[in-house]
Amino acid sequence: MGGLTLCGVGIGLMIQADLGLGPWDVLHQGLSFTMGITIGAASIVVSFLVLLLWLPLRERPGLGTLLNVFTIGVVIDLTLAATTTPQTLWLRWVLVLAGPPLFSIGVGLYIGVGLGSGPRDGVMTGLQRRGVPVAVGRTGIEITALGIGWLLGGTVGFGTVYFALAAGPIMQFVMPRLRAPWFPPGAQPRVLGGTPD
Repeated sequence: MGGLTLCGVGIGLMIQADLGLGPWDVLHQGLSFTMGITIGAASIVVSFLVLLLWLPLRERPGLGTLLNVFTIGVVIDLTLAATTTPQTLWLRWVLVLAGPPLFSIGVGLYIGVGLGSGPRDGVMTGLQRRGVPVAVGRTGIEITALGIGWLLGGTVGFGTVYFALAAGPIMQFVMPRLRAPWFPPGAQPRVLGGTPD
């Protein structure tokens, strides 16, 4: 839960910085404008829709998957309620620069306990098991989310490029260091209803 909370806080700070968002959050923001709902609610809706893609990929959710769907969206909205966009540009830069490291550390914490991947990560691992390289699958999915979000009015800018370039390397660095001792490298995550296929 600490990891998922950090993910939501990192996203919320980037939204308040108003200097560009990660690809999925551009989509969430665009949907929030279009549907008249909060960005957190849009994140939850998209998470459920992405989970539907797990069916043909035969991915199975874990407790961490379900907590991911709700927790990050709720924390995004709580962060936005508790903060405002700073009036000074340098403070906005502080927020946008803090977002990806907080998000990446959060991912390392929640994946490191082995209770199931998030909806978007599950699609990528499902595609990988069917021969689609992770780089191709992830890039294709994120470009699609970014394009749709941009067309819907989501904020694209420095933060978008920074997130794309920084999040992966930070995750690669922190994930081995945040892995729980009961979830060693190569172990399968715990899923609802048994072990994954």
